[in-house]
Amino acid sequence: MFVPAHFSAGDAEVRDLLAGCGAADLVTSTPRGLVATFLPVLFDPTVGEHGALLAHVARNNDQWSEPAAGESLFIVHGPDAYVTPSWYASKREHGRVVPTWNYLTAHVYGRLAVHDDQAWVGSMVRRLTDHHEGRRAPSWSVDDAPPAFIDGQLRAIVGLELVITRIEAKAKMSQNRPEADREGVVEGYLAEGDTAMAEAVRDASA
Repeated sequence: MFVPAHFSAGDAEVRDLLAGCGAADLVTSTPRGLVATFLPVLFDPTVGEHGALLAHVARNNDQWSEPAAGESLFIVHGPDAYVTPSWYASKREHGRVVPTWNYLTAHVYGRLAVHDDQAWVGSMVRRLTDHHEGRRAPSWSVDDAPPAFIDGQLRAIVGLELVITRIEAKAKMSQNRPEADREGVVEGYLAEGDTAMAEAVRDASA
């Protein structure tokens, strides 16, 4: 990933991105070429030096059974949105402005382990479910469903664990623009109701 110094994401920002990630793109290099699947993921910071991303994939998806050559990659997406030059104070001053895109993303590399083990998969699915259901009322538990039904569902999936070896992350949030332009971007996002992007730009400028 090309990451200019002023767009480099800090460790805390990366950790928050991974902890809050709901799903990501798994990319592996296989004998038949690159293969990608969008998967729900769970970040486990206790595994290895950099943590791990846990996931599951349908048993019928060949990606899990094809040997991955070298590193595998999860592409994690944070907030992103278009930036119109109309928001820039610079447009009114000299007009030398162009559109761009603001975004937060991380390329998470590591060794991919396959867990074709119902106990491991069952534990991971419960953790993943609790992660998302814990913020809901009422919340749903895996054990709310009949055991025989859950056993059948678990047999239809395979567990994946990417033990992280390195992370390349980029937070492009208008840091390269003058302060007046950044303020215009924040105001523009707020006017469109995109508070997440407005806060991300503010945080990057702090």
